[in-house]
Amino acid sequence: MEAKPLPDSPDDISTFYIQATESIQERWPRTLKQGDMFGMFDALGDCIAPGLTPGGLFYNDTRYLSGVQLLIDGQRPLFLSSAVENDNVVLTVDLSNPDIYQGTQLVLPREILHIRRSKFLWQGACHERIAIHNFDARPQKCWLTINFAADFADLFEIRGMQRAKRGDTTCAVIGGAKTIFRYVGLDKVERRSEILFDPPPRQLSKSQALYALELKPGEHMSLVMTVRCTDSSLPRPPEMEVFSEPYRAARRGAQRVAGLGGSVTASNALANRMLARASADLSMLVTETPQGPYPYAGTPWFSTPFGRDGIITALEMLWLDPALAQGVLQYLAAHQATTVDDRADAEPGKILHETRACEMARLGEVPFGHYYGSVDSTPLFVLLAARYLDRTGDEETIRTLWPNIQAALTWIDKYGDRDGDGFVEYYRVSENGLANQGWKDSSDSIMHADGNLATGPIALCEVQAYVYAAKQGAAEMAAALGEHQAAADLTAAAEKLRVKFEAAFWIEELGIYALALDGDKKPCKVRSSNAGQVLLSSIAAPERAQAVAHNLMTPEMFSGWGVRTLAADAPRFNPMSYHNGSVWPHDNALIALGLSRYGLKRAASAIFDGLFEAATHMEMMRFPELFCGFPRRRGTAPTLYPVACAPQAWACVVPFALLQACLGLELCYAKREITFHNPQLPKFLEELQINDLELAGARVNLRLRRRGANTEVAIVSRKGDVSIRITQ
Repeated sequence: MEAKPLPDSPDDISTFYIQATESIQERWPRTLKQGDMFGMFDALGDCIAPGLTPGGLFYNDTRYLSGVQLLIDGQRPLFLSSAVENDNVVLTVDLSNPDIYQGTQLVLPREILHIRRSKFLWQGACHERIAIHNFDARPQKCWLTINFAADFADLFEIRGMQRAKRGDTTCAVIGGAKTIFRYVGLDKVERRSEILFDPPPRQLSKSQALYALELKPGEHMSLVMTVRCTDSSLPRPPEMEVFSEPYRAARRGAQRVAGLGGSVTASNALANRMLARASADLSMLVTETPQGPYPYAGTPWFSTPFGRDGIITALEMLWLDPALAQGVLQYLAAHQATTVDDRADAEPGKILHETRACEMARLGEVPFGHYYGSVDSTPLFVLLAARYLDRTGDEETIRTLWPNIQAALTWIDKYGDRDGDGFVEYYRVSENGLANQGWKDSSDSIMHADGNLATGPIALCEVQAYVYAAKQGAAEMAAALGEHQAAADLTAAAEKLRVKFEAAFWIEELGIYALALDGDKKPCKVRSSNAGQVLLSSIAAPERAQAVAHNLMTPEMFSGWGVRTLAADAPRFNPMSYHNGSVWPHDNALIALGLSRYGLKRAASAIFDGLFEAATHMEMMRFPELFCGFPRRRGTAPTLYPVACAPQAWACVVPFALLQACLGLELCYAKREITFHNPQLPKFLEELQINDLELAGARVNLRLRRRGANTEVAIVSRKGDVSIRITQ
């Protein structure tokens, strides 16, 4: 993610700091997303004066609709209910008329008219049907007004960046049923919002549609408002019939994405809701690219491909849906850097941090058109490729990707380790790029025990672990492809790194790995969640892994809801900060997966229990990007972070990763074997069913049931050659 630091003073604010004057969750509780478009609305389905908040309709990081408001005789309707349906396709809002007076006379009593708004997105357009039903025994007349606006604000402007100059906006009303907003940016791209009404309104202007309603007793009528967004640099999506045709297409599209991979159901109704929400949110965030499915990072700030986020999401889902990993690998290979570009922090072989298509990115006002300032995406890319091969046996894909994997390995040794000390470090080449380039990329997230910020080049502990796992995995891939000398060299390099890492990063007096080494090779002696992610690679000695687990479960690190990013006794600890004391669900999932690799199930289960309890307090049981790290107290809910993304890809799939951790679940294509290492269902689950789990062309349905301290695994059905093994 891009930095959201908590500055010590106004002068310390990062260039890419996301300003927060209001809570996103409070102002815009309803989110839709499809493809490169997302929308954020209030509970009534409106967007009123969003200003520098992410309300409205966005397409390729540009706001195409900055205002929409429905009125009855000039007043806002009464709110009855609203919800995004379980599959995240349609936002349904139920409203009623308020009391309407003419002078002192009541001319329309409240709750006579029922108004239902149904809104969805499909292929660059927002479709909304507004249905009005007169439940009175008398005919009723009123005016229905829809106000609208388009400001074409760039997402980075909404995040708080100032621009000296913008393009030109014009507006025209066409034929009484269409209003077109046209913005020609400084990048010479024409962006258009075409707002269409069917049937045509009584009056249509550049900002308002006005319908005169005359409804007999029991009569109902409906109208459709379509907002079609276009970008002259992109192919224009095909036009469809009003509402019904795109509605059916959107439903089919959601069903196709949701049908990928297996599924999980639970005996606990709340756990089932959590799992269903996770699946639906992932389906919404996954976007088809020419290279395959890719999970966009999260709305509103990161609705675009991010390298690190996509890889980690694919790793979390690999056991259940390996097709997602294939899409991620192929997309990132297609966008791998091939030249040195200091402004983009790019070097040959480096894997993408993010890509953007908005005006400011196209002009270079922000460096994120194709930006590579991520130190961990490259080793994570190799790690994912290796685990994908182990999971699927798909040598054809790995053989195709092998040049990209080799380029990534070359980047690790050549550009990642410029001083030749054996560790991969980062430093910002571009003054416009990110100062910190690990997953904790806030400007104040890497510090020493005295609170002073570390200066670079910086070697993060978890990055060295990723490199170790990448080289081990690359050795396995090389052997599978018949490159045995390369395999031997990579195995030796991984072991050499392991020895150096243990010597340089272990802090005996703290019983944990240092957060990082600074530019002078001095360890940052603070307790952080980064050390927990080290365990994911198996680089840690078993006794040190146990010490790390103990540390992570102390009250300073474990809030009761989850592991904090930074210990509560650290000088820069702030439970409301982005990276210095908050709780990130995906961070906890990776830690739990690491703990499971060492058989430390009690700590992994504690993390799952805490996060599940947190989810029961969350809107729709949806894990946000992060929440605050205040300690858990009886009868209280976790404290939300005001500008967190929700949904966020690597957060929404956390339940599946935590299940894998607690069950010790591994799938090996070569052995045609599904293994459960000391499986332990968390205490809130009595029974779990895994449906359509695929391995090597075979499929199984499994039922797991908790019996006291043990978990039983039963085969419900099996098609094909696959074995189930349970170890203790």
